[in-house]
Amino acid sequence: MKTLMKGNEAIAEAALQAGCRLFFGYPITPSTEIPEYMAKKMKRVGGTFLQAESEVAAINMVYGAAAAGERVMTATSTPGFSLMQEGVSYIFAAELPVVIVDVMRHGPGLGGLGATQADYFQLTKGGGHGDYHPIVLAPATVMEMVELTYLAFDLADEYRNPVILALEGISGQMMEPVEFMPYRPKALPPKTWAATGIGDKPKVNIVSYVLANEAGELHNLHWAKKIERMRAAEQRYDTYRMDDAEFALVAFGISGRIAESAVDILRAEGIRIGLFRPISLWPFPTDGMRKYSRIRGWLSVELSAGQMVDDVRLTVGSGTPVHFFGRQGGMTPDPEDVAEAFKMALHNELNAGGVR
Repeated sequence: MKTLMKGNEAIAEAALQAGCRLFFGYPITPSTEIPEYMAKKMKRVGGTFLQAESEVAAINMVYGAAAAGERVMTATSTPGFSLMQEGVSYIFAAELPVVIVDVMRHGPGLGGLGATQADYFQLTKGGGHGDYHPIVLAPATVMEMVELTYLAFDLADEYRNPVILALEGISGQMMEPVEFMPYRPKALPPKTWAATGIGDKPKVNIVSYVLANEAGELHNLHWAKKIERMRAAEQRYDTYRMDDAEFALVAFGISGRIAESAVDILRAEGIRIGLFRPISLWPFPTDGMRKYSRIRGWLSVELSAGQMVDDVRLTVGSGTPVHFFGRQGGMTPDPEDVAEAFKMALHNELNAGGVR
């Protein structure tokens, strides 16, 4: 049966169904419905909700719970996510499975509550110190938020790695019908690495501090192999009307929904265009995008000054034009705005006589 739910609340419910029994967080708009929902529901399922004194405290509480082998989650918004960056680096180094929800609001600084995608750099490039990568998933619908929350917990456990759900404030607040299909966990080995303090097993130390340079390099090479495994196996994307496309828009999250309508507008004008929508922001779906080498030009549509566009350019190479169109400061474009931007940036450049 379908239920009408806000995106934030749907993520929280999906986390509970996926076995999350510990939540530590500090409220910040527009993510606050997630801790509110957890505060109401967690005790009923035998779990614990705790409001930390800050985002820094919350991410370190998450570290401790994950080290004990528990499924744990936190949620925040852009300025709070910035404060968590050191903790995310430590979590990666300790190889702990953690799910983090970042409901983005615009900046820089305190910014405002409007929609943005300007966390892309700190989400995908490792906002903390060191050579590391969390897996980053970007849902475009409330139903996809549920599905990707289930997936996030499984991937976190499989790779012993932080997994981030990235959505815009507008997406967390919007309401859509969702259906919670039964959660079926992926078959994974027992967490013998966890520091549970139970039984006679050998003492477990979970640390990221390595004094000897030789040992430090071995640790980093081990992590690099895991990063490459994730990069190869976890690229995800969706497409719309790409089968015969000559041109393409590329957009994620709410921008992807807007861009899909722009594709229909341009198709009605006879322009053969499609949409490539990354679902995994890291690993960026380079393999999928490179399947469309015939595309004559790309337009990256973002709610930022242009961040994902760098990855698009790196993926398609210098031989294909890649342009950018974005809105900032909490503003979102209409599909007509995207369609007009495409015609100005690519259609006029490559096809002065029109596209057929």
